[in-house]
Amino acid sequence: MDCQLLEARFAGMGARLKVQEGALRNPVGGSAVNLTVDVQRDRKGEFFEIRVRPAVDVRLEVVDVQPSRRHLLLLAEERNRKLKFVCGHDERQWFVAAVPEDHGVATVETALEALKPVEVQRAQVRQRIKTEERSRRKTSAYIRQGEWFFMPASRVTVQEWLILHNEPLTRGNGSKPHIAEFCYRSGGETVYVCDRHPGGLGEVAYQKLLATRPAAKSWAWQVMRRNPQVYVKGRVSHPDHKTIVLPGWYQVLMNTEHRSAAMQNMAFLD
Repeated sequence: MDCQLLEARFAGMGARLKVQEGALRNPVGGSAVNLTVDVQRDRKGEFFEIRVRPAVDVRLEVVDVQPSRRHLLLLAEERNRKLKFVCGHDERQWFVAAVPEDHGVATVETALEALKPVEVQRAQVRQRIKTEERSRRKTSAYIRQGEWFFMPASRVTVQEWLILHNEPLTRGNGSKPHIAEFCYRSGGETVYVCDRHPGGLGEVAYQKLLATRPAAKSWAWQVMRRNPQVYVKGRVSHPDHKTIVLPGWYQVLMNTEHRSAAMQNMAFLD
């Protein structure tokens, strides 16, 4: 592993990189993993950190860099498994997004498209969004804030008495939630969420856990919905992103990062 070359490639988009060895656990599911890519902070500010488990043979390569956009595409190859990550800068901070393996991506542009839900991709076609405009955070097809896409939903019928106020939108992995001024949801699966199970447990798994470990009742559980249909309007805010204002109801869609092997335990919780 040529760490100096990797550091130079990250420096090409204006970022610092630290590659370290050490035991690590998946921040999403808590299970042991061989590789993590994350953004950390020290006295000099933010930097990218790649941690690799000792004695694990991982080949790392930056396959595409877009300095003007401050984005790059990182390949991590371990045995027969290939993981790809978009590392870049969005609005105010650096970010990492794992790319689903069911898309053959070789550039930053194709990786960003792979992170869009199929509903967003179809809307782009219907609205005839030009290729060079598809990286914008706001188009006639959608508005994006971080990992969330908001698509106009003028035909949705909302039950007024079920509208919630200042509701969090979260991926269920401990990340900071986006707060929607008005929110309406329907469908989805009821799950029980706590710090030890950030992805949520279904009813059967939850009851089984309580039966085998009675002390788990005190784990500060929250009842949430996994993968519901969610619609929001008004202000949507987040400390790392510019607040957006939605004039009508918009459907909420999460990017496709949860389909990647690196983030396989992630869920859309509301």
